[in-house]
Amino acid sequence: MPTEEERNETKERVMAQLEEVIDPELGVDIVNLGLVYGIELDDEFNVTVEMTLTTMGCPLAGTIQADVKRALSELQELGEIGKVDVNIVWSPPWSKDRMSRYAKIALGLPD
Repeated sequence: MPTEEERNETKERVMAQLEEVIDPELGVDIVNLGLVYGIELDDEFNVTVEMTLTTMGCPLAGTIQADVKRALSELQELGEIGKVDVNIVWSPPWSKDRMSRYAKIALGLPD
């Protein structure tokens, strides 16, 4: 069974990889947009990414989910994580308040 430290280190690596996933419409990564709500790891290091999208019915939902899996495939190839699931949720609803300062600046929004 993995230690809490191993879980936290793996979650940090997963989040770092997710910063490579760019929202195609906004041009900013999903982490800084605040779309990633959580990372769950089971005892075999299978990963569930809980995230949302900026709008319900987003036509790029499938693309973003595929991009998340592709971004995490490197960690899978290294044997650091197992299976990856992406769980899209709508509660709590996403708002601009979830965005990082970096994302707001990149999109020209007030901080």
